[in-house]
Amino acid sequence: MRILVLGAGGIGGYFGGRLAEAGKHVTFLVRPKRKSYLERNGLAIHSEKGDYHFNPQLITKDDRVEPFDIVLLSSKSYHLDHAIEDLKPFIDHHTLIIPLLNGVAHVPKLQNAFGKNKIMGGYCIIETTLDSIGEIVQTSQFDKLFFGELDGTESNRAKYVEQALSGTKAEFILNSSVEQGMWNKYLMITVLSGVTTLMHAPIGPIRDSEGGIEFIKSLYNEAASIMRKHNAPISDQIVSKYMKALNQLSYHFKTSMQRDMEKGLNIETDHLQGYLLELAAHYNLDAPLLTCVYQNHSVYKEMLH
Repeated sequence: MRILVLGAGGIGGYFGGRLAEAGKHVTFLVRPKRKSYLERNGLAIHSEKGDYHFNPQLITKDDRVEPFDIVLLSSKSYHLDHAIEDLKPFIDHHTLIIPLLNGVAHVPKLQNAFGKNKIMGGYCIIETTLDSIGEIVQTSQFDKLFFGELDGTESNRAKYVEQALSGTKAEFILNSSVEQGMWNKYLMITVLSGVTTLMHAPIGPIRDSEGGIEFIKSLYNEAASIMRKHNAPISDQIVSKYMKALNQLSYHFKTSMQRDMEKGLNIETDHLQGYLLELAAHYNLDAPLLTCVYQNHSVYKEMLH
C-alpha cells in the first residue's frame, strides 16, 4: 500500500513518521521550503512513545508520480482549497482519502472535489507541535488516529486500510462510529478553543475563576444544542462527560488555536465557531456566547492585516 501524507507538520509528520518507522511505503507531499529543510535535516520526532529520526520520501505538488492508495490529509482548514488542488494529480479511482481536520465542514467540500466514495471519516486525538527548529514534539501518551466509513458500515476496504496502517507505535483505530467521534471532537475543540482564546488564559485559571466552570458549561450546552438541532450524531451525555474531563486537564493546558493566536498566526475560527454559527442562523437559534467568541476572533483577524 502506497501512502501519501499531505504535510509534514505536527499531525502529518507524526503519524506519517510512525508509519515510516514501521516500514510502510510513505511519501510526504510538502511545500518546497519544507522539502529543502527536511532534505537537509531529516524528520525528527520527540515522543514519550520513543524518538525517531529519518530521511523521509518527499514530493512537491509539481512532481509527477503514480497515484497513491491512501491519503492522510492533515492541512489546516484555511489551506484546504490549496490542498485539494495540490492533491489532484496523486489521486485516481481507487485512492481513499482520510481527512484529519478538526470540525466537519470540510467533508462535503472534499466529497465534491474527489467523489463521495473516496472520502472516509477521520480524526485524531494527539498533543503535538513543531518546535522552533522544525522538529515534531509529541507531549502525551495520546496518539490515536480514528478512521472509518462515514455511513457506519464495516466495509472490506476499511479493514484493508486497518491492516495497512497496523503495527506502528501510534494507534490507528478503525471506528464504525467515526462520524460521531468527529462531531464529539468538534464540540470539544470549539468550546475549549473558544474559552481559552476569549479569556487569554490556560484552562486552569479559567476553571478556578468564579463562574468559570459555569461559563464553560453554558458554552458547551449552547454549542451542543445547535448540533442536536442539526441532527448531528453527538453522544447523549457528551456535555456531562466533557465537564468531568475538564478537571483532568493540566492547569497549564492551552489549545492549539490559543497558541496560534499568541504567535500571530491564522486561526480556524470560520471552520469551527463560524460554521456552527451558520447552522444556528439556519435554524433561527440564538447563540450569544458563541457569537461573543467569534467576535473576539474577528477582531484578532482584523488586527492581523
